[in-house]
Amino acid sequence: MSLKSLVLCSDEKIVRVLRRVLGDLEIELELCADSDGALRRLTRQRFEAIIVDFEADGASAVLRSARSAPCNKQAVAMAIVEPTVGLKSVFDLGAHFVLYKPVSSERAKSSFRAARALMKSERRRNVRVAVQIPVAVQSTAGGGYIEVKTVDLSEGGMAVRVKDRRRPTNPLQISFTLPGAEKTLEIPAEFAWEGIAMQAGLRFLQVAPETTRQLREWLAKNSPDVEPEDPPVRCQLTDLSLGGCYLEISSPFPVSTRVMLSMRAASVEVRVQGVVRVMHPDKGMGVEFVQGTVEHRAAVEKFLAVLTENRTISPELLVQPEGLETEPAGQRAAEGDDPLLQLFYGEAQGVEEFQEALRRQRAMPLPAADGAAAGAQA
Repeated sequence: MSLKSLVLCSDEKIVRVLRRVLGDLEIELELCADSDGALRRLTRQRFEAIIVDFEADGASAVLRSARSAPCNKQAVAMAIVEPTVGLKSVFDLGAHFVLYKPVSSERAKSSFRAARALMKSERRRNVRVAVQIPVAVQSTAGGGYIEVKTVDLSEGGMAVRVKDRRRPTNPLQISFTLPGAEKTLEIPAEFAWEGIAMQAGLRFLQVAPETTRQLREWLAKNSPDVEPEDPPVRCQLTDLSLGGCYLEISSPFPVSTRVMLSMRAASVEVRVQGVVRVMHPDKGMGVEFVQGTVEHRAAVEKFLAVLTENRTISPELLVQPEGLETEPAGQRAAEGDDPLLQLFYGEAQGVEEFQEALRRQRAMPLPAADGAAAGAQA
């Protein structure tokens, strides 16, 4: 099943570039010359990408409608704009990526490779496999335990059948074993919805990397709709703290993208889940780590120590998108003492001002080992 894109554009030169680039990346293009046609399609068809030329009449309405249409609210949105257009207004309308005019094949291909990886991850997360397996559901807030049976399973959650209206209080810890597997998976979760016929939905929360790998492998074997992932993208680590990092990358992923980071330096390797909190087109992105376990903190501390003690080491870093976060960002950084996260959550700044703030942090002395090692330059 190929990826599909809806394109609102009447510029023939841009359309020719898009047809060539999207064709090379195996993304179908459905062209609309006016906003009315685009709006009709958004309510009737599912697309993995919405591409809008901002000079087209009704471009803003199309982007807003894509965010509100149930079948397309998770579609990746790309805006084609003049270099003079303010990016904040474009992102506020729901765009994830920006492609500047004049549109070249090289620049478009770079942007759409990043977009395609995100499109695939969103489709993969939505693939559901019908399966019936027992699940133990325990409230971590104290009290409440039930056993349910799944209706279907996806990378992001499961539909379950419950015998009565009794529900343990969120947050939850669920345990189940995939068919054909020996190891029991334990995942933080929450009740997300209630349906008819005694059905309910469980949403997974902060799934461990190894558990995510096992789920993906099982789903790939049991669903013909799961496409192979694009390879992870290599980027440059410039700043690292216990709570997050800043990465230089030519086609950064949009704010609220969940990512998996693989960081290696010398003989130390760390895999970390994170969420993009700051994005600068063509420059880089700031990622907040979302795993708060003791083991995760110890692994990042060890990695930081290696970089601090061996300034000549150039760390190797790969990043892979895992989908778009739908929940609003928390305020943990505002209450903590991690300067890098405080910079992510601070007042919006231009690229130059942000980079200057990073440089000032790097010049600050490193805190004690048990503190937030913000501003450590990689």
